Amino acid sequence: MYKGMHVAVVIPAKDEEKHIENVLSTIPEFVDRVVVVDDGSKDNTAKLVKNADLIQLEGDGVGAAIDAGHQHLLEVLEDDFISVVMAGDGQMDPGDMESLIQPIIDGKAHHVKGERLDRAGKMPAIRRFGTLLLSLLTTLACGQSIRDAQCGYTATSSRVLKSWNWDKSWKGYGYPNWWLMQLSEEGWKVAHSPVKAIYEGQKSGIRLYSFLPKVSLMLFLGLHLRIIRNTLSKPTFPIVIVWTTYILAWTYNPFMFVCAHIADRVHVSTILED
Repeated sequence: MYKGMHVAVVIPAKDEEKHIENVLSTIPEFVDRVVVVDDGSKDNTAKLVKNADLIQLEGDGVGAAIDAGHQHLLEVLEDDFISVVMAGDGQMDPGDMESLIQPIIDGKAHHVKGERLDRAGKMPAIRRFGTLLLSLLTTLACGQSIRDAQCGYTATSSRVLKSWNWDKSWKGYGYPNWWLMQLSEEGWKVAHSPVKAIYEGQKSGIRLYSFLPKVSLMLFLGLHLRIIRNTLSKPTFPIVIVWTTYILAWTYNPFMFVCAHIADRVHVSTILED
């Protein structure tokens, strides 16, 4: 427990026998529960999990693994809690966890996104390019600034998890982007917290040539679906401006797309939950 709030950690892992023991041994003492979701590992990952709940899937995807961890915590924890997601490959510093969960404890956010400010010089150049591009697209799709969309180090209030539609989710590597879009649509407050970037030879499972087009299309479609659903469920005056400027952008002046995005940002800010 941290400052009166229960804290749990979800660790999605696949073929992480080189790292999982160290990740588990460095979990802060204030964490009440740890769940490791082994997503179809072919090595000894599952056998090395100790002092943690273990869930085993059959290679369903990192998004599905995180969902399974969150749902498990909802089943075993009765009181309100914060669910922190940490990768099983040791790329996330447990020392950053306190600052990551603090905005939720202070009531300033419902979901906190880690932001790797020191990734330049550590992250491979191709991954930096992909992160920059997807952060820009995610910013447009969410109607709010997202500077490190692909960082998976996050903290989420159980209030969000209890209301989440688990039947509608993204199973693969575009999971953080999908979550951010859904949070924006529902009006949950998102905050950002600086975290360290750790790269010690770990290899990403992302294949940029297939990942970028797939997630970009998801963000493009998700943006339009979010606006349509919000028009029906959470109509505001700014969303009228969004539609007006959007139509003008296609029929009169492409600059109006900028105006549409600004209006969308105003709309998202007006539907935020307390």
